[in-house]
Amino acid sequence: MGISQPQNFKGPPAERPGPYGIRVGLLPGDPFSKLVGPQWHRLHWYPSAALRDAALSEMSRRHLYSRSGDKPALQFEKVENLAESRSV
Repeated sequence: MGISQPQNFKGPPAERPGPYGIRVGLLPGDPFSKLVGPQWHRLHWYPSAALRDAALSEMSRRHLYSRSGDKPALQFEKVENLAESRSV
């Protein structure tokens, strides 16, 4: 099956997730949690802290086409797999 919107495809996921991550979750009381559950979250992993921080900055910024009263509906949290990042 082909890709519907090839301009949005960034390539295959990394074969091995990196030790630095971003946890994306819903804000408390978000009505979307009625569909996906209040504990819904998604983890994005990166091979370095610099790449993770750049991605976090891009994810959490106010988008170009946001309306003046719009507020982000997601919360972002830096996470780290200590055993992997410290080579334990």
